[in-house]
Amino acid sequence: MMNKLLIFCYVVFCCFTAASCASTNDATYFKNARSAVYKGNLDNLEPEIQPNDLLNISIISLNPGASEIFNVLNQNSGRVTNANATSMVSPAIGYLVDQQGYIEIPLLGKVKAAGLTKTAFKEGIEHELVRRKLLIEPIVDVRYLNYKISVLGEVARPSVLTVPNEKITLLEALGLAGDLTIYASRNNVLLIREENGDKKLTRIDLTSDALFTSPYYYLKSNDIIYVEPNKTKIQSASSARQWLPVVFSGLTVVVIGLDRLTR
Repeated sequence: MMNKLLIFCYVVFCCFTAASCASTNDATYFKNARSAVYKGNLDNLEPEIQPNDLLNISIISLNPGASEIFNVLNQNSGRVTNANATSMVSPAIGYLVDQQGYIEIPLLGKVKAAGLTKTAFKEGIEHELVRRKLLIEPIVDVRYLNYKISVLGEVARPSVLTVPNEKITLLEALGLAGDLTIYASRNNVLLIREENGDKKLTRIDLTSDALFTSPYYYLKSNDIIYVEPNKTKIQSASSARQWLPVVFSGLTVVVIGLDRLTR
């Protein structure tokens, strides 16, 4: 009787193992890639500023005293010390782009930001400062304070990633999230991108080397990556729900039978 019980458990284990097996090809990145040089298009790498972006704007010139008024928001940012003398980073302070796409800068008033790249935006501010004779030879630096990427689904560590250097690839984002799990669908990764209020959904195949020349190789601020589960996980979960009641019922019957035989 004990041998039959062991055989029964072994058969059940083999069934679950077979149901959960995945093909090696399904877990391989760029399986058809060969040694090659892929030319990337960096012309559109710099994203356009969008409403609700939080910007840090610093302005310097030949006259530091005259420039100071334009950097009021920067004076309170950086590292601060609390009551326990512990150094910590203060919350980000900057210029929030409103829903109409404008920010308000001292002396300059409302300035259009949305729809412009950082380069075009800072050049526009420099031009206005000179045209209005507010500063001599001003230098403007613009940085994002809320440049972030969200990675969800079948990854080791789903998270929201902050990108301080404002440049990140899809592969880097997946790496920072701990890489895809064995149950991830590598040929159907969903990228959600918002541009001018419209949400664009794009499917990406990580098993193809076409990603290296894709416009989605480099990510943009507020991009969302969703990695779907593959068929193996869905089938194994479905099989488990179907087989577990049967298995437990069978084991219960066997245990009861053994208990009666031993009496």
